[in-house]
Amino acid sequence: MGEVASGAAALCLGAALCLLDGPGSGARRARLLLAGGAAVGAGPPGRRRRVRELRLLRGRLRAEWWALAAGAVLAVLGTSVLPVVAGAAGVPLLRRARAVRDARKARDSRGEAVIALCAAIAGEVRAGRHPGEALQRAARDSDGLGETRSAVLAAARFGGDVQGALASSARRPGAEGLSGLAACWRVAVDQGAGLADGLDRLEGALRAERDQRADLRAQLAGARSTVVMLAGLPVLGLALGAAMGANPLRVLLHTGAGLGCLLIGGLLEGLGMWWAARIVRGAEAA
Repeated sequence: MGEVASGAAALCLGAALCLLDGPGSGARRARLLLAGGAAVGAGPPGRRRRVRELRLLRGRLRAEWWALAAGAVLAVLGTSVLPVVAGAAGVPLLRRARAVRDARKARDSRGEAVIALCAAIAGEVRAGRHPGEALQRAARDSDGLGETRSAVLAAARFGGDVQGALASSARRPGAEGLSGLAACWRVAVDQGAGLADGLDRLEGALRAERDQRADLRAQLAGARSTVVMLAGLPVLGLALGAAMGANPLRVLLHTGAGLGCLLIGGLLEGLGMWWAARIVRGAEAA
């Protein structure tokens, strides 16, 4: 049984690597690994670019395709196609989870960039520069404006509606702080108030909100760990049953009662994971 499991694992891992990197990539992968991760030889630029693209693709899809690989291993051990189907169904779910995680990271990165932009503009204004010039110089060192950078800078350079451009840029997730920058800009232009003082208060408020959000996530980390641990208990039960010689895969995959338990257990497991994630998201939103 151990030799069958090892062979199945190697076969599934090789199939997953082929799916990720495409045909004919085994030799390239071997040369990269033997060279410590660096390209062997100078090589043409197109080839180096393809290697970088393959590495990026592998990094993006690795988590998703491990579900299919695990399903294939269980299918070989249990002599049933059901684990492969379950693993294939888990690929889009894991892909969506990764997309949500990447979106959260991008949102946090935009928030940090907006804070840095406010601090840079305040520093430039205190250095004696005009607000429009201060905005242009600060935008060079910060990515707080994102893809709307050219529109905002054009409005500042040619006397356009800077406030409207900033408000439009604030619609991106994580860049909501730019609406505060737009309000400070309007007050400074209309009433002649100090832009630097307003930006200092805005920066402090954004930092406090960021710290509060980070503290909340730290408090919710224990709940997330509990959810993951509870989700892994069925796998631990299967491993213990196999170690005791009960052969739980045969019971679950080849008997009517086992298939019924597997279906009901899978539904309850998915429902529990969804409900726990909903509670965590609700706490974060509140």
